[in-house]
Amino acid sequence: MQCPKCGTKDTRVIDSRVSSSGLSIRRRRSCQNCGYRFSTTEEIVSEDLYVIKNDGRREPFDRNKLVNGIQRAIEKRPVDGEQVEMLIADVLTDLENEFDTEIPSRAIGERVMSRLKAIDQIAYVRFASVYKQFRDIDELAKEIDGLQKQP
Repeated sequence: MQCPKCGTKDTRVIDSRVSSSGLSIRRRRSCQNCGYRFSTTEEIVSEDLYVIKNDGRREPFDRNKLVNGIQRAIEKRPVDGEQVEMLIADVLTDLENEFDTEIPSRAIGERVMSRLKAIDQIAYVRFASVYKQFRDIDELAKEIDGLQKQP
């Protein structure tokens, strides 16, 4: 593994932890050259996943789209990268278990929203405002009222 700071390939694993789902491993690494410490995540890469769009189109699943959408929602919020990685891994595991290789886009959005709601309500509202395509401020206010009424 290449060090992100100095670029040398002389790194070693200090610690490894298996995720709660058992489908990914987080490795803590140290560069032997500069001493920089960093983490990597190793997970199973699913092949041939397709997203079924609302209009019926099929397109290959793009993990980067999911990551970018979540990153926009959590921008400047107290959510760390490890929480995001676990959220994505959990969502993908759930979706693959339920839908096999063809996943409806609505299922992706709903799973992300439910997990964001538990992590950070502001991030949830940001994601929901794009996903649900609120037409006016009343719809947004209704969504926020629903959050405030939950224990």
